[in-house]
Amino acid sequence: MQDIKFIRENLAQIKKAAEQKNLVVDLDRLLQIDEQRRKLQSDMDGLRAEKNKLSGTGVKPSDEDIKKVKEIKGKLDLDQKELDKTEDEYWDLMVKVPTIPSLDTPVGKSDQENKIVATWGTKPEFDFKPKSYLELARDLDLLDLERGAKVAGYRGYYVKNEAVLLEMAFMYLALEKLYSRGYTLMIPPTLVKEFPLFGSGYFGGKKYDPNRDEIYKIANDEKLSTGEVKKEDRFLVGTAEPSLLAYYSGEVLDEKDLPMKICGFSQCYRSEIGSYGRDTTGIYRVHEFMKVEQVVLSKASKEESNQLHEEIFDVSKELHKDLGLPYHAIQMCTGDLTVGKYKQYDIEAWIPSKNGYGETGSASNFLDWQARRLNVRYKDTEGNKKFVYMLNDTALPSPRILIALLENHQQADGSIKIPEVLHKYLPFKEIRKKLKANGS
Repeated sequence: MQDIKFIRENLAQIKKAAEQKNLVVDLDRLLQIDEQRRKLQSDMDGLRAEKNKLSGTGVKPSDEDIKKVKEIKGKLDLDQKELDKTEDEYWDLMVKVPTIPSLDTPVGKSDQENKIVATWGTKPEFDFKPKSYLELARDLDLLDLERGAKVAGYRGYYVKNEAVLLEMAFMYLALEKLYSRGYTLMIPPTLVKEFPLFGSGYFGGKKYDPNRDEIYKIANDEKLSTGEVKKEDRFLVGTAEPSLLAYYSGEVLDEKDLPMKICGFSQCYRSEIGSYGRDTTGIYRVHEFMKVEQVVLSKASKEESNQLHEEIFDVSKELHKDLGLPYHAIQMCTGDLTVGKYKQYDIEAWIPSKNGYGETGSASNFLDWQARRLNVRYKDTEGNKKFVYMLNDTALPSPRILIALLENHQQADGSIKIPEVLHKYLPFKEIRKKLKANGS
């Protein structure tokens, strides 16, 4: 969310940003509503002052004064209704105002104009016919999609046997790397209230929209220890990011404690309502998975936040190198940035069966757009209170990294060679087909 003063002073730039991001927001109407809102607030303050003057003299009011106070109360009631209506429209527009993209963000209309900024690794050249991860998982008994669908429905799946340990191993690798770099490790809540999701920008508007927002809402009410039923919506997070960002919501931090680096390991849930018909088989696109997420809170400095953005994205690149996964890194163009993002990178690992790259992570800088929604500020050395800048990055996600590991490290005999970096976490160095009881 942007500051209304900043919007008034930079209207042309924000209109340009909205156009570049393919967003529709009536900024002229926003400023008009803001003027109307401020006038109403001013008028109401004046009426309250007049009412207090008439009521607070300590002398028995005259009939005329009593009549005037009643008239003022009636006018205040009408103005309050008008203000409530105005405020609703004001905030509906405010949440749609975009962050102006960084100067180095490529200008483009769609993901076709994203820019490859780095490439690493040699794509495997097999001297045998390689299998897809689904074929490998079937032969090695690592996944069960049929029973997954039976129990969990569409896109449900079971991870089995060595694949369970393999997923836990590369999750632990990510956690260990971030811990060694001074990150605070957390296992955050995955069932949250509404405000962390609104605050982090996971709602497309002011409120949850089931037709647009790829978030699961929990319908049942919560029963408190007193026996009282609390009717408050709960949601399943699609990443640890909202929970981590909301950790300091409503608080004022100290500048000396910034930047704050936090790492969260969590289960993630996504309804994928916008992806029906895409990747309909396998585990490339699923409703539930695990992920290690990085979040950073920095001072209100573009220079510092840009440096931190590069640093957190370097972690993702290092982890792909550690695992021997060829990748390329992409800088997103303006048309592929969401409303609040200042700058974004994606990382995509090579997946042989796709004969292409598949997204395995994303690193974003939101400046203060999220912090304003979540009201996370800090006090600088001069005592001024400012909103922090917020950044996030996927360290590693479970299903797609598993896919890339199986396919890139498959051997001619159908086994999977485990990257050396994971050996210390595992009781095996390769995954082989299991022998039946009779030895066949």
